[in-house]
This record gives sequence, structure tokens and C-alpha cells, in this order.
Amino acid sequence: MKIRFTMPVILFATSPLVIAAAFVCSVWLGAKSIDARTVWDALFHFDAGNIDHQIVVHSRVPRAVGGLLIGAFLAVSGALMQGMTRNYLASPSIMGVSDGAAFAITLCTVIMPGGSTPFELILYSLVGSALGVGLVFGLATLLPDGLSPVRLAILGTIVGTFLSSVSAAMASYFQVSQTISFWFNARLHQMDPSLLRLAIPFAIVGLALAALLSKQITLLSLGDDVAAGLGQRSALVKAGATLAVVILTGISVALAGKIAFVGLIIPHIARYFTGVDYRKIVPLSAVLGAVFLAVCDIGSRFMNAPFETPIGVVTAVIGVPFFLCLIRTKGGRHA
Repeated sequence: MKIRFTMPVILFATSPLVIAAAFVCSVWLGAKSIDARTVWDALFHFDAGNIDHQIVVHSRVPRAVGGLLIGAFLAVSGALMQGMTRNYLASPSIMGVSDGAAFAITLCTVIMPGGSTPFELILYSLVGSALGVGLVFGLATLLPDGLSPVRLAILGTIVGTFLSSVSAAMASYFQVSQTISFWFNARLHQMDPSLLRLAIPFAIVGLALAALLSKQITLLSLGDDVAAGLGQRSALVKAGATLAVVILTGISVALAGKIAFVGLIIPHIARYFTGVDYRKIVPLSAVLGAVFLAVCDIGSRFMNAPFETPIGVVTAVIGVPFFLCLIRTKGGRHA
């Protein structure tokens, strides 16, 4: 069988090497200079008495793995949201999903100041993600033409801003601002390895749902009437896709806090290379999202060296112009 070397084939074939390179660079590069030989020894001949080995294994490796996974989760969430809503502007950060997760974590921190277990933290974040989605789409169905791209983006921004404001007010009043600042100013260098391990089963469920529904999302992206005409149960597909978005975004916020624009930018890039087939868009979004966030994280280490710059600043520098361009060129049309 002859293989056609199209751009999607090339991208998928080279993706393991690109991801591996992003991982190596993320582990190797940082505020403290550590040579490649020391990194190798830390990974394969760990010495607990060596400070550089400690930094590599207990700080940089979890950070690199977390950055790759979170980038993939947010990008897949954005692809699902854009496909099922036919909205070029849809993403977890714009549609209030991330803000809902951070709000739930803030609320639980206030109610239970003694702290939460990693499992409880993930559950709170998932519930908050569902709350954000429910508020945005619930309000959209009540308004005339509420599901149009621009109005949905405006509603998401309003709901997200409201939830963030309430969270900030609660944190200030109950004096837990320092505790919850992590989830509003994401920093991957504070990645909790135990939380990362606990998030993997949830991630598998979310990614499996996204993969299983990718064909149906392609039909939804053509319009509800077309999907219904082909015998698709659109309500069930949308419910499954929403569940995948809630899971993937919820665990992303629990792991590293709010990170904006990954879910907005990456699906457009994936769609540019693959066309409208979400069976290709979803996996390519995962690959590109992982690499994108890893590169942004590396950039955050050197933007104001030797101090860490919040990863959200780096993604915003790229994402804000991209968002404004989308509003100008495609904001009034469905995807």
C-alpha cells in the first residue's frame, strides 16, 4: 500500500520526536544551569545527595510532564467546544469553564480551610468546570441568538469575570488570597507529582471520550440539521463532548491553575493542517497543544530571568492578538 506523505501524515509521524524534544528541553533548560550529562545521570542514575539531581527529578520532570499533558488537555477541550458549538471563538478560558473550576476551588478553600486531599481538589475543580459550562450555555439558551459566536463569547467572558470577581472577593474577605493565588496565576514549577499521578485516570477518560466522539463532532460542525439528517443523536453527542471538556479542563485547573488561550489557538492551527475532520483535529490538537505549552513554559523561565514569569503571561502575549484577529475575521460567522 502506497502512503501519501500529506502534511497531517508528516505531523503525526514526527510528533513523538517533537514531544520528546520538548520534554528534553523543558527538563534541561531553566534558571539554574544544569549540563546535559547531569540531566542524564539524574534520570537514569539518580543520586539523592546531589542537589542538581533533586532539581531535575523532583521539579523539572513533573513540570515538563505536567506542561505537556495540560497543553494537550486544554487544546482538545478547545477543539471539542469549537466543533460542537460551531464557534470559532470557543475555548475553556473564554467560555467560563476554567473560571468555574477556580471558583469551586476557592469556595472549598474558604469552607474547609484545613486543606483538601488531591482527590478532593480534582473533584472540586470538575464540579466548578461543570458549573461554568452550565451557566454560560444556560444563559445562552435564554437569550435571542445567544448561541451565535460573538454573543456566546461575550456571555462566557461575563460569566468568567463574575466568577473570578466573586472568587477574589471571597479570598480577600476570608484572607486566603495567598492560598488560592496559585489557581489564578498559574505556575507550572509548583506542579504536585502526587496530584499529577492521580489526574491520569481522569485524563484517560476525557481523552477517550474525545476520541470516541470525534467523528460525531465532525458532523455537528456541519450543523445540527445535517447531523440530525444523518441520524445522529446530537443532544447525546453534545452531552458526551461537554463531559470530556469538563474533565479535561477541570484536571488542568487543579494541576496548574488557569491557563488561557491554549484551547483557542491550537484547534485553529490543527484545523489549518487537517481540514474539518475532527478525527484528525482532536489528536493533532493534543500534540500541538502539548508542544505549545511546553515551549511557552520554557519561554516563561527566561522572559524575566532569573525570576519566573507566570505562564499565563506568555500565552496571553500570543493569544490576545490571535483572539482579536479571530473576532475581526470570523467573529460573526459559525465555524
